[in-house]
Amino acid sequence: MKTLNDFNFKDKKALVRVDFNVPLDDENNVTDDTRIAAAKPTIIKILEDGGSCILMSHLGRPKGVQEEFSLQHILKDVENLIGVEAIFVSDCVGEAAKTAADNLEPGQILLLENLRFYNEEEAGDKDFAEKLSKLGDIYVNDAFGTAHRAHASTAVIADFFPEKKCFGYLLEQEIESIKKVMETGEKPVLAILGGAKVSSKITIIENILDKVDHLIIGGGMTFTFVKAQGGSIGDSICEDDKMELALEILKKAKEKNVKIHIPVDVVAADAFSNDANTQIVNVKEIPDGWQGLDAGPETIKIFHEVVLQCKTILWNGPLGVFEMENFAKGTIELGNSIAEATKKGAFSLVGGGDSVAAVKQFGFEDKVSYVSTGGGAMLESLEGKTLPGIAAILE
Repeated sequence: MKTLNDFNFKDKKALVRVDFNVPLDDENNVTDDTRIAAAKPTIIKILEDGGSCILMSHLGRPKGVQEEFSLQHILKDVENLIGVEAIFVSDCVGEAAKTAADNLEPGQILLLENLRFYNEEEAGDKDFAEKLSKLGDIYVNDAFGTAHRAHASTAVIADFFPEKKCFGYLLEQEIESIKKVMETGEKPVLAILGGAKVSSKITIIENILDKVDHLIIGGGMTFTFVKAQGGSIGDSICEDDKMELALEILKKAKEKNVKIHIPVDVVAADAFSNDANTQIVNVKEIPDGWQGLDAGPETIKIFHEVVLQCKTILWNGPLGVFEMENFAKGTIELGNSIAEATKKGAFSLVGGGDSVAAVKQFGFEDKVSYVSTGGGAMLESLEGKTLPGIAAILE
């Protein structure tokens, strides 16, 4: 696996695929700069070697050229976070981009315009990839968030750098973290899967049953498992067509000696609202007209004990509707348990949109071992798929 440390960038132009697909408000201000900050170590290493950086990224899902998706909006944030002035060019291929790249001096940063202003980017067009490749001497992929896409700048471009391509520090860390959970992690290994639907997590569950000792199932998925086993779930969310599959998962887990932990009690509400009436009920005895929206106190206690006995922990998905204050306790307490286990030496990896949002919202970012920057890419890795952006560097 070729990484940044395998190269000296002195007098070289590094063409770096970053993931600066950050959220903007109505005034085009960046509201979460995590992804920009995550690329900093890679950029600094290249500059300190005496090289220059040509940064390429997409932003949003533009239809052709749309000013609101211009990377010029994030230029100031890039400069402030990296601590170096950056040059912006209003194209990513063509005359202007080539001239700007050619004139780049060691120690300088060039930010290219949004790759997705060209349809060729998402189409994985070879000619477009070749034009991009002509801008730099070494290709560095540091965009884990797009590593599961076979786009021109994330996968195809690597063909034009047979000997001069590598992973950036961020992508290397992401790969290592997933490897720890899936292959090299100290046992017992625990996976916590939450969220609303079993259907979105089936392939992950099937892939990780061979690798974990414990599996906690939480969130809306709980009720498909409970109903499949004959419990009454009231008006709780449920995928009736996945009940058979839920029973199959339980059977497979038993055969593989994996202990599955499902909530025993829930905070039930008489409406999907923060102001709803609530009561704590047995997960198998939710009255009609009520729905489970968070893990109950007994469940929190049991999950805490499971977390503390594990040495490697993967957390993907919340335990309740944490966006509503009255149904956030299960998710917060789970975060506290994982933080405590991490402090005692466990390795904890958090990934997937909702759990990452929860970790940020409740201040757990520095209390877990690693927070993944890629939602879809992380899930596909856990499903056992080889990601095109990673395969392209390894080839």
